[in-house]
Amino acid sequence: MTSLAVPSSNSANAASVAASTTANTGNSSGSSSGSAAAGLTQSDFLQLLTAQLQYQDPLSPANPTEMASEFAQISTVNGINKLNTRVSDIETATSASQMGQAAGLVGKQVAVLGDTLTTNSSGSATGAFNLASAAKDVTVTILNQDGTVAGTMNLGALSAGQQSFQWGDGTAGQDYTYSVSAMTASGGTDTATQYAVYTVEGVNVSGSTPTLNVEGYADPLSVSSIQTVLGDS
Repeated sequence: MTSLAVPSSNSANAASVAASTTANTGNSSGSSSGSAAAGLTQSDFLQLLTAQLQYQDPLSPANPTEMASEFAQISTVNGINKLNTRVSDIETATSASQMGQAAGLVGKQVAVLGDTLTTNSSGSATGAFNLASAAKDVTVTILNQDGTVAGTMNLGALSAGQQSFQWGDGTAGQDYTYSVSAMTASGGTDTATQYAVYTVEGVNVSGSTPTLNVEGYADPLSVSSIQTVLGDS
């Protein structure tokens, strides 16, 4: 910032202003104008500006262009601080919204991409898939962990879109895989997107975003990985 010659009659007042400004900014006397601006608030700057105008040497006045530049720096820093505060407020609101969304899934069955069937304590499991188009005949094949067939289900004709099925002939707490075979009316093969279905038991809030603790799966699921919600378990 432009140095100002201060008349001797006002040196006591100038020293007082300089000391107050230095205490507020925490900058050394050798700091550049950019560094000084970064440490000042708009209130500090206006106080310093008033003092400079009051005690400036009439024969060597302050450079108005330089002073305006420094004021712009102060305004920019102040604007960034306000923006950071606003972003922080948005993040807090978003986190609260995600928490509410996750809590609303407790006790429900959710589907994520996968072909796993995990049986409950009674040996039954829910599967889900999405058909690209209507099929005249759909068959689900359930496989053991060693690849052998554990069972088959003929679901008959199904419309396009999300479908689900219930298989009840498994061993309690056992993981299986399944595949879907869908035949169209023209005799071709339809495409099915398969889902692994889990029951949400609780919400984990230890991370930056809430995750879901689900039955039969050790790792928590992210809310964003959920493809669809089937309903209450």
